[in-house]
Amino acid sequence: MGAYTEQYRRGLDDPEGFWLDAARAIDWVRPPSRALDSSGAPLYRWFGDGVLNTAYNALDRHVEAGRGEQDALLWDSPVTGAKDRLTYRELRDRVARFAGALRSLGVGRGDRVIIYMPMVPEAVVAMLACARLGAVHSVVFGGFAPAELAARVEDATPTVIVAASCGIEPARTVEYLPIVTDALAATTHQPDHVVVLQRPAAPATLDDPRHVDWDELVASAEPADPVPVAATDPLYILYTSGTTGKPKGVVRDNGGHAVALAWSMPAIYDVGPGQVWWTASDVGWVVGHSYIVYAPLLVGATTLLYEGKPVGTPDAGAFWRVIAEYGVRALFTAPTALRAIKRVDPDGAATAEHDLSGLATLFLAGERLDPETLSWARETLGVPVIDHWWQTETGWPVAANPRGLEPMPVKPGSASVPMPGWDVRVLSPSGEELPPGREGAIALRLPLPPGALPTLWGDDDRYVESYLSRYEGHYLTGDSGYRDDEGYLFVMGRTDDVINVAGHRLSTGSIEAVLAAHPAVAECAVIGVADRLKGQLPHGLVVLKAGADVDHGRLRDELVAAVRDEIGPVAAFRDVSVVEALPKTRSGKILRRTMRGIADGRDEPVPSTIEDPGVLTALRPILRPGS
Repeated sequence: MGAYTEQYRRGLDDPEGFWLDAARAIDWVRPPSRALDSSGAPLYRWFGDGVLNTAYNALDRHVEAGRGEQDALLWDSPVTGAKDRLTYRELRDRVARFAGALRSLGVGRGDRVIIYMPMVPEAVVAMLACARLGAVHSVVFGGFAPAELAARVEDATPTVIVAASCGIEPARTVEYLPIVTDALAATTHQPDHVVVLQRPAAPATLDDPRHVDWDELVASAEPADPVPVAATDPLYILYTSGTTGKPKGVVRDNGGHAVALAWSMPAIYDVGPGQVWWTASDVGWVVGHSYIVYAPLLVGATTLLYEGKPVGTPDAGAFWRVIAEYGVRALFTAPTALRAIKRVDPDGAATAEHDLSGLATLFLAGERLDPETLSWARETLGVPVIDHWWQTETGWPVAANPRGLEPMPVKPGSASVPMPGWDVRVLSPSGEELPPGREGAIALRLPLPPGALPTLWGDDDRYVESYLSRYEGHYLTGDSGYRDDEGYLFVMGRTDDVINVAGHRLSTGSIEAVLAAHPAVAECAVIGVADRLKGQLPHGLVVLKAGADVDHGRLRDELVAAVRDEIGPVAAFRDVSVVEALPKTRSGKILRRTMRGIADGRDEPVPSTIEDPGVLTALRPILRPGS
């Protein structure tokens, strides 16, 4: 029996023993005497009698262990030309000082603080300062529209908002304080203070009595010591993006979160103390919470914070420059970032300009990793390319390739195998477990392991209704997929991305994999559009690689033939549009649902999460001719 099989079985058969053992990686004020509390099922809690402080575990204990001069946080900002390095001692001191600053504004254990900031070190400081006080942070992606910010303020009822004066994009500067002002004009709840970090690119006018300058506040603050909190106390609220109406606030607790993330870094990512780890995401998303801020610091690694893009800051070699300059051991990013690089530099020529010998592994998640992108990345970088799958709600990987525990063969198109604690099932519409090879709804048998959401902020009933009511005893992921004979999980897309063509259920992800394999295609998306005869028909949208000189009619014929050969005539695939770009959120997710709504004639609003609204505007006449 291999190390993975042994640990996975133990995680399901003996969760009490498995997770109490894992909890030893954390320093506790009072160690838990038990792991799982089922008394409130289906609302489960972990380490109910444990007491700890997450910020202490992320910072102070490493300093006390003699590693205070090791780099904790590296900051690289090609959009401003600035860089910074903070040791564990320096980061701890900054966090303690800002925690004291928040305390002077009345923030204490259990109070909420909304953080509305770009990718600057102060965003990390603010998150950890809240954790140090036992306060609950809610990071809102910098640049979100006033309505989105207002909805989160209304739900979280923060005591303080911490914001920057601006965020900086490659082609524009976004002023944040006017957005905060507009948001607060629309809310009944009003915070006591708005702390503003002034950035030279666009300083803000602090003309409200509640406005407080970050630097002035910190200058007079006394450092705060870590506040012990219950393991079950909330650490943060993260609202799911793209929500309408009242947003869903995913809650993460302190104890289960720390234990799960501390287990995942060495076991899944093979990264430990002193090694440089780079998650090219944003602190506004769950990936940034888990794997820019908390997980690497919990295990004493060096985490890299990047304020830039995969292309355009300044070119398609940006990622390779950062990896070489800082000696990055492992990179975690979204497949869409690789596709953006591949489109501009299809031959990967920019890698030759940088020493990438220190890179051991590339991890991808956030969007389905098509086999073509996997193959390109592997050939370009010459390192293992690992797909894995998880969600905002799960907080850490459900399915992955445990590189530090037992590296497993990579299967293109698969997120590999379930991690300990995640009891993954593939279910039919009636709730029956499907055999290997049959696609269905991916569900997770309860209880979910530590690190997963225990509930939604202030709304247990909505948590049960949204996630736990479809299949009794299971959490519904909303994703569709299948497992093969060896237990590998293939996630094909959201359940609403499964289309019904004349009674045949087809995954748009399987069609996308065929399109992406064409040598001229950089990236693609397939949506199901309404059809009177067949119910739905697939429509493919493809973006060409830079320099690709192909006849569009011939390309269409080749793609239609490829889908017919690999999936079959049942797909009824014949509509292909070549487009300049695909609409995406700022986290890189393609807005398939929005495109589908436009194609079906619905008046779809432009999501506040969209990276470039102009892309969606350009697509409207293609998705809905005559509109």
